[in-house]
Amino acid sequence: MRIEFFKHSVGQRDIDNVVRVLNSTFLTTGAEVAAFEERFAKYLECGHVVAVTSCTAALHLSLLAYGVGPRDEVITTPMTFIATANAIAHAGATPVFVDVEADSGLMDLSLVERAVTSRTKALLPVHLYGQMCDMQKLHTFAAAHGFYVIEDAAHAIEARRDGIRPGQVGDAACFSFYPTKSITSGEGGAVAVNSKEMAERLKKLRLHGMSKGAADRYSRRYEHWDMEMLGWKYNMDNIQAALLLNQMESLDEFQARREAICQRYETAFSGCPDIKCLKVVPTSARLMFTILVPPEIRDSVLWGLQERGVGVAVNYRAIHLLTYYRQTYGYKRGILPVAESIGDATVSLPVYPALTDEEVEYVIETVKDVVRKS
Repeated sequence: MRIEFFKHSVGQRDIDNVVRVLNSTFLTTGAEVAAFEERFAKYLECGHVVAVTSCTAALHLSLLAYGVGPRDEVITTPMTFIATANAIAHAGATPVFVDVEADSGLMDLSLVERAVTSRTKALLPVHLYGQMCDMQKLHTFAAAHGFYVIEDAAHAIEARRDGIRPGQVGDAACFSFYPTKSITSGEGGAVAVNSKEMAERLKKLRLHGMSKGAADRYSRRYEHWDMEMLGWKYNMDNIQAALLLNQMESLDEFQARREAICQRYETAFSGCPDIKCLKVVPTSARLMFTILVPPEIRDSVLWGLQERGVGVAVNYRAIHLLTYYRQTYGYKRGILPVAESIGDATVSLPVYPALTDEEVEYVIETVKDVVRKS
């Protein structure tokens, strides 16, 4: 049996939407993008959404919009994709890593205060694998110190914690529509904010700092534009938005299927001494399912699963141990031991709506057998 690590859920209606846009005159940021932004904001129960080209762009623009720049520090986690820390560096600031909780992999909020310096400007929590950090606690801490909170919610569109959704109490929440995410436009992202003023600023920053986009200039009587700030080329186009619009209708259905698969995995692996499942904070989006195996056999487990047709990934190796971050910031092994231990042991398994029950059982039996023999 051959089981891909991930398969997207793009359907014929989504493809038809793209064809409709391709047959129209206007391909760049326009009506479809605006419709998606409105629908996504309604789903998230937040004020405004600004669609961009990736979650990396969303993080970068959010940091810039809130004035994060050179000489500033942003506290974040090393247990995430490199885009999180890279966005901080792109803004000219310094990423400051704190360790993570051993049972969940989420940023350990008890360590945040000791990482604060006079240069701290913002906090950048990551809702890892779809489970949210304690935003209520983080928001209270940030408000007391005057810090901005920008959420990396790439994995967490459907997530809730303590009745809070991404983007509801933080200053900005950033989302990804990469192929392995809940909904996809191939590449794409979005920022959710509750401030109308900040949404307008983000819209200008995503398009060179211009006061008017192409839709404003060409869909009615021509109006001159101005460049009000130095911006970037990060605007989502109508083709990407057309792919996303109908997928929105299936978000909760997709999440329910992933939840069922993850629960089956957890039950099956509960009695295996060399397989550990991370604790899950309710209500998780369940975007990824990661097991921890003894570090000395991790690579042989990865290769063994691949040889038997099971797609795997590593989500994630601790960022501070990657060459660029070691050489640039002087990070060394041993300073963030929990993140390092998770990064050395993690194996991510297939979990997506199209996965059949038969395929799930094959993954389970193959994982058990490969771990036992490694």
